[in-house]
Amino acid sequence: MEKVIWLITMIPTSMVFTGIGIFAWKRKKPMWFWAGTTVDEFEISDIPAYNRANGIMWICYSAVFWISTVLGIFQMDTAGIVLTVGCLAGIPVLIIAYRWIYEKYRSK
Repeated sequence: MEKVIWLITMIPTSMVFTGIGIFAWKRKKPMWFWAGTTVDEFEISDIPAYNRANGIMWICYSAVFWISTVLGIFQMDTAGIVLTVGCLAGIPVLIIAYRWIYEKYRSK
């Protein structure tokens, strides 16, 4: 039963982060990172490349969730460790990656 609950929880969660990546990649206006903020079009020099980089960032982050989802079918303990470490390390990595992306594509 724990595997069913794991899958019911993890598959939608994984899909959300993958969906954010796809949304960012296909977005015509610049993608934001922080909740409640926006990035103006004049701030970004190459919007498609900026959004593609954002999309890749989120899709890479979702990989932690997908890997953990699959591991949960076979090894719940290992899946929990991967998810915990991936989230705890992943959030600061996301912040650093986004700042790098923003600075790379920021209009000067």
